[in-house]
This record gives sequence, structure tokens and C-alpha cells, in this order.
Amino acid sequence: MQQNVVAESLALVAQIRDFFRQQQELYGDDIFLDFNPQELGLSSSEKKRIKLLSLYFQVKECHHCQLAKTRKQLVFGSGDSTSPILLIGEAPGATEDEQGRPFVGEAGKLLDKILAAIKLTRSEVFVTNVVKCRPPANRDPQPEEITACASILKQQVDILQPKFILILGRIAAQSLLKTTQPLRELRGQAVDLFEAKAVVTYHPAALLREPGLKRSTWEDVQLFQQLFKESSVISNGRREGNKKN
Repeated sequence: MQQNVVAESLALVAQIRDFFRQQQELYGDDIFLDFNPQELGLSSSEKKRIKLLSLYFQVKECHHCQLAKTRKQLVFGSGDSTSPILLIGEAPGATEDEQGRPFVGEAGKLLDKILAAIKLTRSEVFVTNVVKCRPPANRDPQPEEITACASILKQQVDILQPKFILILGRIAAQSLLKTTQPLRELRGQAVDLFEAKAVVTYHPAALLREPGLKRSTWEDVQLFQQLFKESSVISNGRREGNKKN
């Protein structure tokens, strides 16, 4: 009996530790608990952060597809929840599965360089994937796995309300745009998605395998940069985020 109590206590401590670790990764040093933000005199940005954290706790133990059996942890997403810019990739890899954060391996380092080339940092955008758990051996996500995660992504989008979306990779593009067209036909243009302007480009992992794709990716992110630079949404949105409702 005593051994069971100790085991349960250790499990609880581990959950609390994971709570604060994930919260810090997602939101920095601010601490938010799960309550109804509508009942508080919070700014719109604070409400977003609380809703996003609440969603994370609702889905962190998701078992809606077979990936739950092999994952180490669900990779929810990270970044600035008040940013009008959302990046959507395909699925976590091994390093992401270990750390619980998207784009932290070699592809993540390249993504940071791509963002820097258009005057952005990881802390100024929100990054997630269409699939939240790592497929075994980094295989392509299967249709049923993408479907299982679709509601999570849609809820994230509803909370974040992005104005500009950069779609990274063929699988993400085809699933989000409901098409079977190859990526080369989808890139190089702005499309409407989730009431935002979206641009499709190659996944950083593809650039590591085929460096020749970097020129096309540079053209795509320049187009993406032009979209948000021509809009006043970013500056206005950040100012509004600091105001109390």
C-alpha cells in the first residue's frame, strides 16, 4: 500500500513538473491556470494565452489515433500566441518528440535562418504542425492521423486568429488546402485559408535533402514577407494586444 502511495505521489510530482515546463516553453515566465478568462478583466492577448493553455491540457493525452502508442509526448506548438503570423508544418521528428516542441532539430535551425532572412524570429510567430505526434521512423503522416489532429489545429487557429499563414511542406499544404496538387503547383502564390492569407513553400527538411529547392523557398518567403509588410495588422495587433478590454 505504501509503495502505491509513493508511486502515485511521484507521478503527481512529474505531472506538475511537466505542467510548468510546458507552460514556460509556451508562454515564458507568466503563469496561467485553467479558468474562464471571460470572468476576468484581462486583455485580449491574455485571454488568448489562457485559452491556448487550456486547449493544450485538453489534448495533451490525446489517443485518437495510433501515434499515441509510439510518441513520447504530444507536440502542441509554441511561440507568440498574440502574433498574426502562424507557421504550420507537417509532423514532429525525433528531436521534437523528445523535447515536446516543434522544429527544434536540424530542420528547426534552418527554419530559424529562413525567418531571419525575412526579419522575423521564432519568438515573433507561432509554430505548429498538422499532426501533433511523431510518426514512427519519421514516415509521412497517414490520412487518418491528419484527420485525428484536424480538430486540434482548427481550435488553435480559432484561438490564435492569424492573419498570415506560412505552410511548410507538401503534406501540410495538401491537407490544409484539400488538394492533391503537387507542391510545385501550390507554391508561389497567396491563397485564402482560415480567413487569412497563406503561402505554401517547401519544408525545411526537404531543403536539407535537396539544397536546390532553397531558391524557390526564398522566393516564397519573400512573397510572404511582402504580404505582412504591406499590412498594418502586425503593428496594430501588437498595440491592441497591450490594451485592456
